[in-house]
Amino acid sequence: MEENRNEGMRRLQMPGGMSAVIVALIIAVGAVICVTIASNGFVRYKLGGGGDGLTATGSASCDFESDLIVWRGSFSAYGMTTKEAYEVIKNDAEVVRKYLLDNGVTEEELVFSSVDISQRYRTEYDENGNYVRDYPDGYDLYQSLTVTSSDIDKVEMVSRDITKLIESGIEFASYSPEYYCTTLDEVKLDLIEKATDNARQRIDILVEGTGCRRGDLLTASLGVFQITATNSGSGEYTYDGAFDTRSRYKTATVTVRLNYAAE
Repeated sequence: MEENRNEGMRRLQMPGGMSAVIVALIIAVGAVICVTIASNGFVRYKLGGGGDGLTATGSASCDFESDLIVWRGSFSAYGMTTKEAYEVIKNDAEVVRKYLLDNGVTEEELVFSSVDISQRYRTEYDENGNYVRDYPDGYDLYQSLTVTSSDIDKVEMVSRDITKLIESGIEFASYSPEYYCTTLDEVKLDLIEKATDNARQRIDILVEGTGCRRGDLLTASLGVFQITATNSGSGEYTYDGAFDTRSRYKTATVTVRLNYAAE
């Protein structure tokens, strides 16, 4: 009787054990299927643009000559009274104006600023070197001028040759000319077009090397413009873009970054 009962119990336990094994197998197969589906989905995600896709940065540069020059100068006068100082600087301004007009600068190219006035003080010390007081000691007057012209050669010559003004007793200071390009916007648009085409060509080279196809354009970004002196090199580049005004001859550079989906 005991043997028959044990045999019956073994028969009842076998289907349950087989069921557990089958369930485990089903779970394992399901996990493999899920991993396979997820992996295939990730590949499609990368190729379809959800990932990095194909990215390349193109660049373009060109040399150009400035077509506008801006030159600034200043002069000063001193007098014990404002009236006396103003008479001096008024006469100096006329001498400066005549000099510039005689050297080819036109009235339209020449602008004089208003006169700035500052009071001069002298410090008094006692016989022991101790400070006593500051007292008024006349007035200093300042005036500046700006010459803006498209005749760069003419203004360069005038800015370098101011010895006659100095010899006449005028306290004249000449500053370095500044150079600009009035068609810079056109230059920039042309560079953007060329840099974009360069980036697209690099993408096509990537496509040929990888065997995939170029899909839709995902993103496009424009770098900052670098306007530097010609032959100055990339050492003049700045993070937010360089804009050189010291050089007559310049080089403009820009980059464009394109990101395409890969198919």
